[in-house]
Amino acid sequence: MTGPVLAVDQGTSGTKALVVCPERGVLGTGFAEVRPRHLPGGLVEVDPDQLYDSLVDAGRRALAEAGEDVVALGLANQGETVLAWDPATSRPLTDALVWQDRRAETVCHELRPHAEELRRLTGLPLDPYFAAPKMAWIRRHRTREGVVTTSDAWLIHRLTGGAYVTDAATAGRTQLLDLERAEWSPRALDLYGLADERLPEVTDVAGPVGTTGVFGREIPLTGLIVDQQAALLAQRVTAPGTAKCSYGTGAFLLAHTGDRPRLGTSGLVGCVAWRLAGATSYCLDGQVYTAASAVRWLTDLGVIAGAADLDPVGGTVLDSGGVTFVPALAGLAAPWWRGDLRGSLTGLGLDTRPGHVVRALCEGIAAQVAELAEAAATDLGAPLDLLRVDGGLTRSALLMQTQADLLQRPVEVCALPDATALGAAALARLGADPALGVEDALPDPEPAAVYEPRIPAAEAAERRAGFRTAVAALLDA
Repeated sequence: MTGPVLAVDQGTSGTKALVVCPERGVLGTGFAEVRPRHLPGGLVEVDPDQLYDSLVDAGRRALAEAGEDVVALGLANQGETVLAWDPATSRPLTDALVWQDRRAETVCHELRPHAEELRRLTGLPLDPYFAAPKMAWIRRHRTREGVVTTSDAWLIHRLTGGAYVTDAATAGRTQLLDLERAEWSPRALDLYGLADERLPEVTDVAGPVGTTGVFGREIPLTGLIVDQQAALLAQRVTAPGTAKCSYGTGAFLLAHTGDRPRLGTSGLVGCVAWRLAGATSYCLDGQVYTAASAVRWLTDLGVIAGAADLDPVGGTVLDSGGVTFVPALAGLAAPWWRGDLRGSLTGLGLDTRPGHVVRALCEGIAAQVAELAEAAATDLGAPLDLLRVDGGLTRSALLMQTQADLLQRPVEVCALPDATALGAAALARLGADPALGVEDALPDPEPAAVYEPRIPAAEAAERRAGFRTAVAALLDA
């Protein structure tokens, strides 16, 4: 198969679309903003129509800029965001509960006696971050009508006029998938009170599932995957030893574990990386709930004007000036799994300047990612060789250097920050042309930059110990 493909990354704060040609690279880009509502009590929701409209808008902009027809469409989704909808009309019946939403804590509390059983069965800890608790909450408190699914199943149904599917990697984010068999688990469904639900068919991440005409001419939809696994594939992390981290609304570290699921003992999640031609690959996954969203929070407070200010403002001081920032603004995820906690900003003084707070934020994000990398190395039984990174925040040299320093490993920055969309593009090509090899479909592996550690290991250990002390204070409070 030759010809460009359209790849769409439907994310939390916006939808990015690329028209990607295997020979000529990115021919067109499009972006449409999404604005979730952050409500008191840890509630985060969004109008589902805003998700769909942003997808269509971004895709049309990318196609208009490219000025060429495409042969296939790939779609990456945000994973654990859920809604109820009418399968006869595709009409939403509820708002979409975003992955950061915490309202399903009550469901998780009731299931505490079954937490270990669910973890061993699905690879996931009991936490409202995942889809199943939100699905159960919607059934209890919003509506019994229609179907309740992750957002991708609704988007696909509406795009294609009827296809009812989800890919294996996205299904693995629900806590309803049997990790060993990569099929829906009757036991998990029963525990959540969802045994009677009509769930979408679980498909491979590459293969035809329907066509859509919303962008003009009919385009086959041939690639489906959850966002972080799309970036894992695009970063060519296809075997154990290397990890990737995407710095978007949150920061997400994934490490490949091979063709067998691995249940982490260090607080990471075991999940499906992808299923290609019926063969399932697995990974370990760790999450930092707030990265770019923490930068936006600083922006809303007026400390900086935006993410582009991280380096110039942080560069006005030499260090954090004793300030420690635990940016748990939507709770602490892996490896602590305390979504009920709030962040902390300590060590402030009359001499504290915006630059100190910016450096403390960068250090807080980087320290959490370093904890995830250490947990992955523990579970894999060997240290990671390097970390490959992507996402908008990788434009900050300050954050990336801080990451290399605290990790004490090289950090390779993806040449294009849109690795998630590039992964979706690769799967669209694979789904449209089964004869194509995986390596042939992936983007150029050459990094745009490599950051090497600039501080001694002892200093890195001291700074990480200070961060752990701040986290311990939150855990003890």
